[in-house]
Amino acid sequence: MEKILTTPIPEGEVRGLSAGEVIYVSGLLVTARDEAHKLLLERGAPFPLEGLALFHCGPVVQKVGEGWRVVAAGPTTSARMELFQAEFLNKFKPRVIIGKGGMGERTLKALSEVGAVYTHFTGGAGALAAQAIRRVKEVHWLEELGIPEAIWVFEVEKFGPLVVAMDAHGRSLYADLAVEVEKNMQRIRARIQSGK
Repeated sequence: MEKILTTPIPEGEVRGLSAGEVIYVSGLLVTARDEAHKLLLERGAPFPLEGLALFHCGPVVQKVGEGWRVVAAGPTTSARMELFQAEFLNKFKPRVIIGKGGMGERTLKALSEVGAVYTHFTGGAGALAAQAIRRVKEVHWLEELGIPEAIWVFEVEKFGPLVVAMDAHGRSLYADLAVEVEKNMQRIRARIQSGK
C-alpha cells in the first residue's frame, strides 16, 4: 500500500515510519542546499517550515511570463548539508528530508529527537521529480543566491517514490549496508588468503 504524506505532516505520522518504507509527499516542498541552510540558520525562515518536506535540490527552472516552470529537480548530494542539518532540524522541524547519498550520525540523532525522516530520491531522475511539481508557489533569495541555491517553494502532488533511508528510531539503511559490505569483504579476504 502506498503511503502519501500531506504537509503539514504531523510528528506522530513520521514517527510511525520505518527505514525501508516507500512514501510519497503531497503539499509544500521546499528546496535548500548548503548556502540556503546557512542563511536560514543565520536569518530565520521567511515562512514556517515545521511539518514541511525539505528537498536538497538545485532545480532547473524556466521563466514563463511572471511565473516559473520546473524543468528538472534532481537531488543534491546530502552530505553537503551535514554541517547544518542537525541544527536546522531542531530549529525548524521539517518532517521529511529528501536527498541522495545519506547523512551522518549527527543528523540521524536529530531525526530521532525531532521526529523526522531522511528519504532517498534517485539521482538522475530530475525530470520525473518535475512531473510531480504542480506549481512554484514562492522563491526566496533568488537575487542573492542565484537559481540553484535559492529557496524554492513547490506545490507537489505525490512526489516520489521516496525510500525512508534514515528513520526517527535511529535506524539507517546506509549503516546497515556498511555492515553487510564489511561482512562480504571479510569473506572475500578469507577466500583470497585460503587460495580458493
